[in-house]
Amino acid sequence: MTAWAKPVATVAYVGLMRPAPGTWGSLAALPLAWVLYQIGGAVLFAAMIIVAYVIGIKATAIYTAGKADHDPSEVVIDEVVGQWIALLPVVFGATMMGADITRLWPGWIAAFVLFRLFDIWKPGPVGTADKRGDATGVMLDDVIAGVFAAIASSALAAFSHLVLM
Repeated sequence: MTAWAKPVATVAYVGLMRPAPGTWGSLAALPLAWVLYQIGGAVLFAAMIIVAYVIGIKATAIYTAGKADHDPSEVVIDEVVGQWIALLPVVFGATMMGADITRLWPGWIAAFVLFRLFDIWKPGPVGTADKRGDATGVMLDDVIAGVFAAIASSALAAFSHLVLM
């Protein structure tokens, strides 16, 4: 195995934490998202989602090569990518408003909870992608769960701003 694949696939070994390594991976994505946003704003954050997805597929393929389990629980780079996608409405909302991203803390919580829900539940296309049995499937189910979470958290934000305010 190429030496870089395990630390990337497990996100600096966060995926080895128990219980619930996927949740730990999603939690690890939050401060990483904050750092990326502080360094380069929404553009860098969005670009790093694409970079992490591409590198994640390669790292996962290398890490799982020859193993019976194509999606071992310690591989959490997919959770990071999915969680970042779920955070896109928060990131772009903060950018559009010129607000400190931490002021949108309810969006962070909603994105986290909704992403975990869709990642665990695996409705429709999330479950279909998960059944692919390859590194792309490992990454893609979390991408779709992240999109679902982003849409749902955007709907909650709209409801909150339009109805509750």
